[in-house]
Amino acid sequence: MSHTHSAQPLRHIAPLTDLCPPPPGGGRNVEWPAVEQTLGVPLPADYKQLVQTYGGGLFGDLIWLLQPGCPEAMYDLVAQTTDREEILTELWAAGERRPPELDEDSARLVPWGYAEGAGHFLYWLIRPGTDPDDWTVVLNEGRGPLWEFHPVSCSEFLLEVLAGTTPSPYFTDVDDIVAPEDRTRFIPNAEILNRWQKG
Repeated sequence: MSHTHSAQPLRHIAPLTDLCPPPPGGGRNVEWPAVEQTLGVPLPADYKQLVQTYGGGLFGDLIWLLQPGCPEAMYDLVAQTTDREEILTELWAAGERRPPELDEDSARLVPWGYAEGAGHFLYWLIRPGTDPDDWTVVLNEGRGPLWEFHPVSCSEFLLEVLAGTTPSPYFTDVDDIVAPEDRTRFIPNAEILNRWQKG
């Protein structure tokens, strides 16, 4: 298996932290072996580093990073994996077009992010025999049947969205959606969830 790409799975973390500083207290330490056993797959190195550096939360007022063990199921990696599998199975059974990329035996989707407001889900496309650091990022439109496939890691996808360089039409007009100062801000889950509880 070629590891040319996998040799640098963390290369987008530093530019991301420069652009969007992590919370002062850092992220979360997670028992990854237990999470991976529950999911039935190993997870990409850059995702684990993102959770360790930032924890779960909202990047640039645009994308929630799901994390394992979040008290709010909507933003919990494991809970959302189960939920999305059920929802997608029902949609496809009802006749919505299933992307041909998923026809390969044992190909599956695991969600890692959620576009706030728009409702788009961000997944990894997991193919048998593919190194987790080489997984494709998949966007499923929040209010429609469209799918996008991006051959990048989740940290590279986040960096491109926040830097305004993503080829995804769903995020090309971020300047119209988000104020420039919010684009480079990360808000941890705990801060947002506490605000909701107090509100």
